[in-house]
Amino acid sequence: MSVRRPVAWAVAVVLFVEAVGVAALNWFLAIVVDRQDMSLAGLDPDMMSLSSKIGGVVFGLYFALCALVALLVALRDRAPAGLGRVLLISAAVVHGLLGAFTWGLVGPGAFVFMIVVLGLIVLLLMTYDAREAPAAAGRRPEDGRDGDGSPVSPPPAPTTP
Repeated sequence: MSVRRPVAWAVAVVLFVEAVGVAALNWFLAIVVDRQDMSLAGLDPDMMSLSSKIGGVVFGLYFALCALVALLVALRDRAPAGLGRVLLISAAVVHGLLGAFTWGLVGPGAFVFMIVVLGLIVLLLMTYDAREAPAAAGRRPEDGRDGDGSPVSPPPAPTTP
């Protein structure tokens, strides 16, 4: 049994949950900044609140798009290609960087979560990267001849004395 589809489903679910969580967290932080009515180093609190909301929506949509790619991989049982592959690789890089930052800022629990998600994304990319050849394709009979009876390699050319 292959682990490819369950891993793709797990990545899709985790990234969808993370998309909602990131958007909700940034929205909550925007509300907190808005209610504080203080500036940070002279910055406008309304602008900080608005930028937090925009950042939450952008990152939430980014993770949701990555989750959609993983969902399509799970449904089709085919490797991600093109932009989808680039999105999943970028999500892996983002989780690696966030994991490095969360160890010091949030704690080991958030670090472990980020590294688990990173591992799931890398596992998704690696399991679909391995090419499985069909059972009959590429195999030659043991007698050194192809399926039509011709030799696999041409006979040596005759030499002149």
